[in-house]
Amino acid sequence: MNDDSDTPPHRHRAVPSGRLARLGGFGRLAGGVAGGMLAEGARRLAAGERPSMGDLLLTPANATRVADRLSHLRGAAMKLGQMISMDAGDMLPPELSTILARLRNQAYRMPPAQLDRVLRQEWGADWRRRFRHFEASPIAAASIGQVHRATLPDGRVLAIKVQYPGVADSIDADVDNVATLLRVSGVLPPSIDLTPLLAEAKTQLRDEADYVREGAQLRAYRERLAGDPRYVVPELVEELTTARVLAMTFVEGRAVETLADAPQDTRDAVMTALVTLVLRELFEFGVMQTDPNFANYRWQPETGALVLLDFGAVRDVPADTAAAYRRLIEAGLARDTDRIRDVAVETGFVGAAAAGAHRAALDRIIAAIDVALNRPGPFDFGDRAFVPVVREEAKAMIADRATWHVPHVETLFVQRKVSGTALLAARLKARVEVRGLAAAAAIGA
Repeated sequence: MNDDSDTPPHRHRAVPSGRLARLGGFGRLAGGVAGGMLAEGARRLAAGERPSMGDLLLTPANATRVADRLSHLRGAAMKLGQMISMDAGDMLPPELSTILARLRNQAYRMPPAQLDRVLRQEWGADWRRRFRHFEASPIAAASIGQVHRATLPDGRVLAIKVQYPGVADSIDADVDNVATLLRVSGVLPPSIDLTPLLAEAKTQLRDEADYVREGAQLRAYRERLAGDPRYVVPELVEELTTARVLAMTFVEGRAVETLADAPQDTRDAVMTALVTLVLRELFEFGVMQTDPNFANYRWQPETGALVLLDFGAVRDVPADTAAAYRRLIEAGLARDTDRIRDVAVETGFVGAAAAGAHRAALDRIIAAIDVALNRPGPFDFGDRAFVPVVREEAKAMIADRATWHVPHVETLFVQRKVSGTALLAARLKARVEVRGLAAAAAIGA
């Protein structure tokens, strides 16, 4: 499952499935936001203030309206809101960042009648006869679908992911509408061309909404990792899988965040396994599961294994993208900070304009990371001493909107996984031999 799974009980709300219904949802959102702006503007003018358009738009009340409406619409709208909150939180106004972060923990469930209609369409009117038991209450609810536990007549326990109705058909419109919200909010400067990124986001979300494709990726990962006790991948149940229903064996496991209370060596082993997997995806498999949401992983205390659950965001890693990361790692291992900067610009990790205008700050960021990575022993993700340095030096770069740069879309997807993995390692305060793993994967590849 690709989003947060511990939703509060009894949060049922029908998903708008028709295009007009979803367009109306965005229309109501726009109307509510406009009304909120007028009310806030009147209040501030009465108080003798002269608020900016951004001040009026990004009020807590308006941000709440955005989060609630995206949660109701679900699908691509909610998915993009979650991605923005994870990936660009430091660049967003605090009010918008805080409220959008709620989307990672907020998902309504389909009412039973709507769930039944979906399963009738996919499996036929007598679908319940296929199971000894089917739990009507989902064990997880997310942006694109919700998961139910079911038991087959032979006793096998399954996890059944059911896609919300209308999600696949609404992707293009939802992406365009969320992009419009970002433009209107003033978060993005007019100079940024989002066209290639929006086109790729639509393609990626269409792939995630194709459960037959996800089933094939699930099976491929299970084959790649077969025999490695560090990983557990569910088994696809092909006869029950359709474009809108994904059936797999149910695998027991705890939320990966609960590892925070585990012994240090356990946390280190799990994160070493995950970092190793990311490097294998990049340099060996040539494909990567690019959604780093923590809910995509669970762990088994009795075996120490990492459970991998979601494969909707699997995409190919082009050879030139892998080569760019290899050059960056080689420069980092050589501690050639000038080369690191040059490669970062050459490969599009950093924009040339930003590197030229803020070279001193960029060099200090690279130096701080270099020092942290080259301390004796494993890299301690829990030691965040270098983070304030990076954050302080990056302030001027982030504020200089004229030099903002959108990296190549393939780099963005890979970097999202790399950054999300580092974020989880920091949450768990894990210690990982990053240099050794990177050297073996990149140089030995």
